[in-house]
Amino acid sequence: MRVSIRPEKPSDEQGIYDVVAQAFETPAEAELVRELRPLVTPWISLVACRGKEVVGHILFTPVKVGLTGMAMALGPMAVAPEYQSRGVGSKLVRAGLAACRKRGHGVVFVLGHTDFYPRFGFRSAAPLGFRYGNAELDRYFMVNELSSRALSRLSGSVRYHPGFDRF
Repeated sequence: MRVSIRPEKPSDEQGIYDVVAQAFETPAEAELVRELRPLVTPWISLVACRGKEVVGHILFTPVKVGLTGMAMALGPMAVAPEYQSRGVGSKLVRAGLAACRKRGHGVVFVLGHTDFYPRFGFRSAAPLGFRYGNAELDRYFMVNELSSRALSRLSGSVRYHPGFDRF
């Protein structure tokens, strides 16, 4: 299926909200994206479009690692239900990781599906000394080292923007 991936534009905000709200059980993730938009930098937000229609969205926001480290986190990522399982999510992840790399970010974390994200280089973060939340989340918390030895400069707990705590 042909979709184009590009950075979000202000005119995409409602389309992003709709796709994210449709892709999850509740609109909480869509509300999170809307709330974080004016608060978070750096912000990498990409959309997948079919023609002019937004059919997917991926967001990367900064996280604190340990006392002084910084990295990026992927999430949420959403694809409109009628476009799921057609490669749109994979295209978004690849483009998003490339955008992170291009901007000089060496590490990306994700809390997500263990069957999906490893194909893009993500691996379990807990054995490497990283934790988000409690041990119950360790199975789903993964990391991707985008530049050589970037992980060696980081250690400890990973803290997302406080906005994530409410959702």
